[in-house]
Amino acid sequence: MWSFEELWARAAARHGEEALEARLPAIETAHALAALDDDRALAAMARVVFSAGFRWSVIEAKWAGFEAAFEGFAPDVVASFTEQELEALAQDRRIVRNPQKIRATVANAHLVVQTAAEHGSFGAFLAAWPEDDVVGLWAWLKAHGNRLGGDSGPRVLRALGKDTFILTGDVTRCLTDQQVLTASPSSVKQQRLAQAAFVSWRKESGRPLSHLSVIAACTVER
Repeated sequence: MWSFEELWARAAARHGEEALEARLPAIETAHALAALDDDRALAAMARVVFSAGFRWSVIEAKWAGFEAAFEGFAPDVVASFTEQELEALAQDRRIVRNPQKIRATVANAHLVVQTAAEHGSFGAFLAAWPEDDVVGLWAWLKAHGNRLGGDSGPRVLRALGKDTFILTGDVTRCLTDQQVLTASPSSVKQQRLAQAAFVSWRKESGRPLSHLSVIAACTVER
């Protein structure tokens, strides 16, 4: 496996150091995550769920309508939507009218409410999760959330500022070329192999997992 210096050098050679730094996503401190409002956690889940299979630009263009239709994504309100309200949402032109994704948002509202009741807030739960076991957090989101498997869980975490790598096609190719991954990253075993590589790079560089993920992706020739 490359050292971080080699990883950085390859990515910077392709994109330039200044441009590469500009690509790196923002992450939140544990304090800021713990202070996150629960409605923003549910909104992030809904944005990712509704974006699956759609262009992000479609969801962005309608997002003000989503916020209005889902009552600002207040988890307790969304969790209490009646069948009549769900049927109305399925006809609401302000949003993408997908009944399954609407119901997934209601299910995820229940998850946020329950988690907040147990941990003080959903953000506090995220903040307390061990930083060296982000794959375990992916698995938790998949098991307890609705439509939060695959890349959806990691993308929710990235949107909220929780430090995570994402196994995009380019990241997967980078890790496969270095023989970190030996099969599809859909299995927890392969995800943990990837996690070990990123944790190693973090210890070497002091950079967060999210930055290292982007740097790895930028090493790939297109």
